[in-house]
Amino acid sequence: MLKIIILPLCVLIMGGCTPSLEIKEDKKVTIDKEKKQHSKHTKLQKELKKQDRVIKNVKKLKKEKLFQSVNAKEAQLLQKGKNREHCRVCGMNLVKYYKTNHAAKLDGKNVQYCSLHCLTAHIKEGAELENPMVVDVKTLKFIPVTEAFYVVGSDVKGTMSPVSKYAFKSLKDAKAFQKKHGGKILDFYSAWQEAKKDFKK
Repeated sequence: MLKIIILPLCVLIMGGCTPSLEIKEDKKVTIDKEKKQHSKHTKLQKELKKQDRVIKNVKKLKKEKLFQSVNAKEAQLLQKGKNREHCRVCGMNLVKYYKTNHAAKLDGKNVQYCSLHCLTAHIKEGAELENPMVVDVKTLKFIPVTEAFYVVGSDVKGTMSPVSKYAFKSLKDAKAFQKKHGGKILDFYSAWQEAKKDFKK
């Protein structure tokens, strides 16, 4: 009788308790999987939000066109060679910063600059330039610097300098720009003196 009683108890212990442990372990595995899936989902959501921000910033930058920029067809590239689209001094794209472009003759050949700053830098390096010209912001054509009215220090961002310098053939156009954006109207020589200040230590 003793054997008969013990055997069912063993059967109960072996058969009844073990499934309960297995169920608990199964629940733990399921919870762990859910936690991992939730963690992956959260990381994916954060990554998608980050990508959305990057895309929005890129779109915003595309919309915010530089005042200096023009279409390639509107720009006059006077210099020749494979680097004709780049500033002789700093290498920046001339079309992108076209409205502050300057040009001159060097050893009988045209050289072009993104700004009065770079033209000044080239002179400081010893370049002997002739017939300096500047882009008229209104017509986008090159004019002799001696015929230009420069609006210096307006609230429109400059090129290669914290002090902007935009040139106009017409005094009327210069005054209209000044009225809208501030700054002072100067002749080329005075504007050039302002450009030289960029190089003072």
